[in-house]
Order: sequence, then C-alpha cells, then structure tokens
Amino acid sequence: MDTLSYKTISANKNTVNKEWVVVDAQNAILGRLASEVAKIIRGKHKASYTPHVDCGDNVIIINADKIKLTGKKMTDKVYVRHTGYPGGQRFQTPRELLEKHPERVIEKAVRGMLPKNRLGRRLFTNLFVYAKPEHPHSAQQPKEIQL
Repeated sequence: MDTLSYKTISANKNTVNKEWVVVDAQNAILGRLASEVAKIIRGKHKASYTPHVDCGDNVIIINADKIKLTGKKMTDKVYVRHTGYPGGQRFQTPRELLEKHPERVIEKAVRGMLPKNRLGRRLFTNLFVYAKPEHPHSAQQPKEIQL
C-alpha cells in the first residue's frame, strides 16, 4: 500500500472555527466553573483540538459577583501579589477581591488553568468576565451553555 487511507489533520489559525459562548456563574462553584471554562477556551471539547493552536471558543461569563467558594476558602484563601518594591508584598482574600473587583476572582482561577507560555497568554484574551448579567457582546450572537 503506497498511501495511507487516513491522515491526521491539524488545525491552524485559518481553518479553526471559533464560536462565542455565554456562561452564567450564578451559584456556580469557582474551581469547577474555571476548569470547564479553561477547557472551552483551550478547545479541548472539539474534535479538531490541536495543542499548539488557539482553537477554542470565546467565553463570556456573566454574574461573576454571585460565584461561590466551598469550605472556608472565602476567608482562608490568599491571593499574593508584589508591587516590585522592597516590602511590597500584598495579600488579599477572595472576599476582599469580590467586593472591589468581582470579575478578577474568576479571571485568576481560569488563568491558572491555562498554559504558562505565549499560547496561554493569547488564550486568556478569549475570556470576558462581567459582574452583572449584561454584556456588550450581543452582536456576536453567543450561545448560552449550562455547566
């Protein structure tokens, strides 16, 4: 047999089919929601998944301020950042972060589940998080999915 009857097809930037998806975060558990959203952004739910290509969908998350954390994570979990100056280490709990910037809690969780390289930084731009039920992406006609 000279040729194979099957070929492995790799997606590329031109052949990938990207869609828009809306996810409602109301009463959802943070880690479970974030892992499902990371899979959708990465494209692992598609048959044409290719590891080195952005083949995932654009995800819009609404009601980010109504997210839930299990156990005592709301007060015991700590987000650490550094200003870059000596003694500039800052600590924040999810409760404090939810009061000021509710969308950042979900963004941090999803970003931690994406690859830590150029592709991961590019994939993160496909995530749009809003604290309220309205979003400005209605022109893209996103599909609502339940997780």
